[in-house]
Amino acid sequence: MRPKINYFAIIIFYIIAVFLRYLTNKTNLLNGISSEFLKVLLRGIGPTIGAVSVFLIFKIKPVLTLKGNYKKIPIPFLLYWILPITFIVGAEYLIKGTISSFVTVSAILIYGLLEEIGWRGFLQRALQPLPQYLNVLIVATLWFIWHLNFDLTISNLLFFGILLLGAWGIGKVANSTLSLLAVSAFHSLNNFLPEINQISLLILISLLIIWITSLIIRKKQMKKNAN
Repeated sequence: MRPKINYFAIIIFYIIAVFLRYLTNKTNLLNGISSEFLKVLLRGIGPTIGAVSVFLIFKIKPVLTLKGNYKKIPIPFLLYWILPITFIVGAEYLIKGTISSFVTVSAILIYGLLEEIGWRGFLQRALQPLPQYLNVLIVATLWFIWHLNFDLTISNLLFFGILLLGAWGIGKVANSTLSLLAVSAFHSLNNFLPEINQISLLILISLLIIWITSLIIRKKQMKKNAN
């Protein structure tokens, strides 16, 4: 028998997430904060606050954790956080002789984590009883609306397509690893390198190849151990 969907918890989660998104992105609430790093994090904190709230109110035990189903937390941390930071900062140092991107990449990863605690950590799991295609469609749609950008443009339509693909792909990673570090890294891929050039494209492709290969190898090992 499939578990029932707690629609009330989903509604509370989403109201909190959207309300905080509106306050931090559409008002002057953050104008008094001088730290751009902190501003970035606060703009993405809504899904985390919403998820943590419903976890506490409804006594829901989170399935996704930082470690996930890896044996030790350094493994996903090194693979999904230290590796992209090393690639991006290392490339900047070799080309420009600076490491200023370290703060930016770190902020992007933490921002991605704050979003993923809500989207994959709560919402995707809460909608798990639904068929996969419907789960993906609902998560992508709510994720898109949360951004509060309703301009009828080609770029917005493309953005929804990216979120739809992300809801499917990152959802697969979430189910495979149960690791918030892993899903936040995949979430952040689109934001790591806003300017696409040969170097940035090489970094993105390299990260994808390494991560997907590691997931495939790990899945085979887990299947072998289970037999």
